[in-house]
Amino acid sequence: MTSQVWLPIAPEEIEGLPAGPRYLFWDGGEEGDQPFPGDPADCAVYVVPYMKRMSVRVAPLEHLTNVRLIQTLTAGVDDITAHLSVIAPGVRLCNARGVHETSTAELALALTLAALRGIPGFVRAQQEERWGSGFHPALADKSVLIVGYGAIGAAIEDRLAPFELARVARVARSSRTTARGPVHPITDVLSLLPHADVVILCTPLTEATQGLVDAGFLGRMKDGALLVNVARGPVVDTEALLAELERGRITAALDVTDPEPLPPGHPLWRAPGVLISPHVGGPSSAFLPRAKRLLVDQLTRFVRQEPLRNVILTTGPETPGAIGR
Repeated sequence: MTSQVWLPIAPEEIEGLPAGPRYLFWDGGEEGDQPFPGDPADCAVYVVPYMKRMSVRVAPLEHLTNVRLIQTLTAGVDDITAHLSVIAPGVRLCNARGVHETSTAELALALTLAALRGIPGFVRAQQEERWGSGFHPALADKSVLIVGYGAIGAAIEDRLAPFELARVARVARSSRTTARGPVHPITDVLSLLPHADVVILCTPLTEATQGLVDAGFLGRMKDGALLVNVARGPVVDTEALLAELERGRITAALDVTDPEPLPPGHPLWRAPGVLISPHVGGPSSAFLPRAKRLLVDQLTRFVRQEPLRNVILTTGPETPGAIGR
């Protein structure tokens, strides 16, 4: 019987792990050169290493012939879903819902405020010892559109609530009603864009959302609007975004890019009106304690054969996608 659990966090650093499985540490190593900690055929649960290259994260997949659960420590699972063909059927894929909402929502708000209030310009002026005052847009009285209204989208709205916004509109894969108001289906997004001063992207990357923010999407945004992306880089058509930035019609604050990492010399680095952070929505001091709590709870459920949390799909012939959740 397979009973190994491969963890990217040393098991002795996680209090409360359930008895039964054999816990082995594997995070791929610094350069992806760390050997597997045991026979992959004996691995029942694979917890995907966090903040490693995709080649490292997916390296064990084809060898895990008896794995029953693949648990990511990310909100998005696009790296794993891109390799479903090498995973045996009947494997449950779970994401890290509950781990990243707080940190990612904080960054979305920080990027929005920094871009609107001109913080990058203040930093440059400070480096030049130059006092450059003036008026800048406030978040107050703005209309915000959240594209991808799942757990992260809701957490972002929670943090926007005190800022005296004029309006918040929400978009997800399908319509529903929440305590804060209606959620529109993605088919309504183009009609909502002309009314938004700030558009915040926090949707998963799926076949349906790749390239969602194309020339047509950007063209519907109002003049002077701000695009904030804390989702995935390929949700946005980079060439189309560059064209709008070069025209000076909109601005952008990007925690994710396509390509990523953004290579030296790429035109996005120097495009006017863009603020870039290096995909740091999740990695903060909030990550580790929440990740450990998720793993203890999930593995306890697994050992007790109780329903798992955050099941995105079970491998098989169909792999549903989503825009928000």
